[in-house]
Amino acid sequence: MSISNALLQKYAALIVRTGANVQKGQVVQLTVSVEQHAFAAMVMEECYKAGAKKVNVDWTYDIQSRLNYLYADQETLSAVLPWEEAKLKQMTEDLPCRIYIVSEDPDALKEVDPEKLSAVTQSRGRVIKPYRNAIEGRHQWVIAAYPSAAWAKKCFPALEEEAAVDRLWDAILKTVRVSEDTDPVAAWKAHTDFIEEKAAWLNAQGFTRLSYKSANGTDFSVELIPKARWEGAGAVNSQNGAFYIPNMPTEEIFTSPAAGKCEGTLVAVKPLSWNSQLIEDFAITFEKGRAVSCRAARGQTLLEKMIHMDEGAAMLGEVALVPKESPVNQCGFLFYETLFDENACCHCALGMGFKEVLPGGDDLTMEEARQRGINDSIIHVDFMVGADDLSIDGIKADGTVVPVFRNGTWA
Repeated sequence: MSISNALLQKYAALIVRTGANVQKGQVVQLTVSVEQHAFAAMVMEECYKAGAKKVNVDWTYDIQSRLNYLYADQETLSAVLPWEEAKLKQMTEDLPCRIYIVSEDPDALKEVDPEKLSAVTQSRGRVIKPYRNAIEGRHQWVIAAYPSAAWAKKCFPALEEEAAVDRLWDAILKTVRVSEDTDPVAAWKAHTDFIEEKAAWLNAQGFTRLSYKSANGTDFSVELIPKARWEGAGAVNSQNGAFYIPNMPTEEIFTSPAAGKCEGTLVAVKPLSWNSQLIEDFAITFEKGRAVSCRAARGQTLLEKMIHMDEGAAMLGEVALVPKESPVNQCGFLFYETLFDENACCHCALGMGFKEVLPGGDDLTMEEARQRGINDSIIHVDFMVGADDLSIDGIKADGTVVPVFRNGTWA
């Protein structure tokens, strides 16, 4: 397929009006690759048509990132310059509606030393995090995708470049429910209604703990925070009441578990692409709530660095339920992009949790959220554990066991 201009317009409108739900008078911050400048213009125009006050663009460029990491020294790359910090401070005042269009080459940084990559991420993350905390729950945001040639060839190495891009476009549009002859807005309404129905069932159960088991070696138990909600699909900006969909696609229902209260081993069922490098065939073992060991056929050093990024990186910030019938999973290939791969099957995340799952969470400081059991970290890294035979049980306070998942899908 060669994607038509009309279909691109439909997709851009969906991202802006349903995903980000840009409101009249809002500042928009668009982050997009220079390679996708034509689509960026479409998105910008849709933002203005929706009433945006101003659209600012942060351009990304894989080659620039790679060359910086290969040739600039660690100290230089780690510094957050005054103008960068001023920009972050301005963001806490403007509370911009943020739109991310991902299209990165999964192998862009494969030549970079993992230790250098981790050290830079760690240093910059410490400065950036307070500003990120300050806007949490107070603005709208969405992540969507546009296929680059390099990304498409990574997914389909046997195909010619044009055919690979077409194949990736086909998969992306299917997972975000966009086609020539359907109304994507109506499709997303039905989808979010279904996810909210499942989340309501989970919230009504009042589980205190979840137990995971798979034949691949997953044998794991995690405690849940009392009264923490299960959420999915959409979120609400606490400042203006606007409903938005942070991830397109999204199939998950998630919550943040109690930090430091899990035991056992989780075995990943898909490779993890982190900082444009791959971690494959890996497992993580937890004791007293913390990752105490890990193994990986590829990316062992990177995985270890990730787990030791800061005090909270070794603890879980999210558990998410995704049935194996997910449209992402039905595509039948690895996207090498967490936005998609996390929506293929059940996953967990190391690092930062979501304070908004707590009652009145949007109004809590991060310190208050930590006191109530939410994990805190400069990272939030999802990894997939949803094997085809995965069983998940919910355990109630009185010991009652309720099947939640059987054979990788809803029980």
